[in-house]
Amino acid sequence: MAVNLSRRQFLSASAVSACGLWLAPRQILAASTSITIKTPSGPLIGEQAGAVKVFRGVPFAEPPVGPLRFRPAMPVKPWRAPREALRFAAAAMQPGEGKWEQSEDCLYLNIWAPAGKGPFPVYVWIHGGGFTGGASFEPLYDGTGLAEQGIVCVTVAYRLGAFGFLDMEPVLGAECAASANNGLRDLMMALEWVQKNIAAFGGDPEQVTIGGESAGAKLTDILMGVPAAEPLFQQMISESGGAERVNGLDKAKEVALGFAELWQKETGLAPKALTTAPARQIIQLQQKFIASWPSHFPLRCEVDGKLLPRKPVETIRAGLSKGKRLLLGTNRDESAAFVGPHPQHDAGPADLGNLTAEQFATVYERYAKLYPEMSVEERRIRALTAEEYWIPSMRVAEAHVEGGGEAYVYRLDFSESSGRMKGQAYHSLDLPLVWKKPHADVENVRAEAELADVVQPAWVAFLRGEAPGAKGLPAWPKYDLESRATMILDGKSRVEEKPQAAELRLWEGVL
Repeated sequence: MAVNLSRRQFLSASAVSACGLWLAPRQILAASTSITIKTPSGPLIGEQAGAVKVFRGVPFAEPPVGPLRFRPAMPVKPWRAPREALRFAAAAMQPGEGKWEQSEDCLYLNIWAPAGKGPFPVYVWIHGGGFTGGASFEPLYDGTGLAEQGIVCVTVAYRLGAFGFLDMEPVLGAECAASANNGLRDLMMALEWVQKNIAAFGGDPEQVTIGGESAGAKLTDILMGVPAAEPLFQQMISESGGAERVNGLDKAKEVALGFAELWQKETGLAPKALTTAPARQIIQLQQKFIASWPSHFPLRCEVDGKLLPRKPVETIRAGLSKGKRLLLGTNRDESAAFVGPHPQHDAGPADLGNLTAEQFATVYERYAKLYPEMSVEERRIRALTAEEYWIPSMRVAEAHVEGGGEAYVYRLDFSESSGRMKGQAYHSLDLPLVWKKPHADVENVRAEAELADVVQPAWVAFLRGEAPGAKGLPAWPKYDLESRATMILDGKSRVEEKPQAAELRLWEGVL
């Protein structure tokens, strides 16, 4: 049996494979011209290479350090002197050292803008990484290609892990109320900055799309259910997401007290010491805590009754995103990335993103009858993919349409023809297609490049306010609850009505 990579290891390896070696986070372009623009926040020094202007490491909030640890983000103070925006800022604190610089002072964004006047559509990209990892400047997320097609691309950072998704109120008091939503608040602060400042870069603040993949897609979907975020964007792109990554108040409290208990056990210090402890020490404790917790992904956003008044899907269904446009989809074999292409065991707590093992078992026991032609391994991947990504994404699409929104849905069936993941449309395989950076180490690299030539233009069309479409792609119908028309992205893409209809019924009343 092949050794399986962890979720974060797999995503990192996938990105490296797509882009080659990691670029130094602080590398700047050699052939470029320095430019200065004035924004409402203050003047910025960036660079222009060809027809693209680039600004890196632009602050959108005050550093969440010292007394602001575990507190909501505060708006960045305007500056008067020109500020250099030539280098990427540090990534948020996360497990693993050495790949890139990390700091609690991480609330910065990066902008790639067309050289013309505009106004241009704006795409705000939220990186993935399981709510505990990732960075806004990963080489795969270079916005040059989008800017060359008339899109202002903004990649944003947010606090991760215990700093962004752990409710410290039960431990540290009311001043840290609902701190499990701090990562979400960071993103809202970035979007508020975009509303105030993006016109200076040629962007149209009335044509903002938020989007992301994996955790970035989940946060996108959750933001759709945040009333205070409603004016900050008009469109959404969700790649392998869902809005289920939230805890109720009781569960958030249980997680917080469990974290504090482990802290005291490991350090002998009172929980108050968490406010001044070295950030790396907290990350190390976080890793032990996640490994010891009985369910997967304990660090989540929180339904606090205020920022998140109820489960996001319920708020979306009630019409919060009415009139907005959504492009949403999943990959056919997402979970093969985590359990491997040949999983040798049935799902346990560490394999599940939204259900207990007992809840999952009630659905999974019916998969053998539904798919008798599949091997046990194939059924495991299929059911886990549904639990973590496909069903949660379908629930968002359904709620959005019921609430008066417009949706376009896809499923990626394209798979690689060589390597460990041969035959699998695994988690993150959409990224090199959307960002048009196909893998260079697979036999069917040409086929992947040809599909990228279709997928990225379709995404760009959506960003412009059109139906997603491109030469070589059939007409993409809107999603409705009758036909459930879905674009199947493959070597020869096609539209299917009611795909996996019988499987969808298995999950009714479960998720």
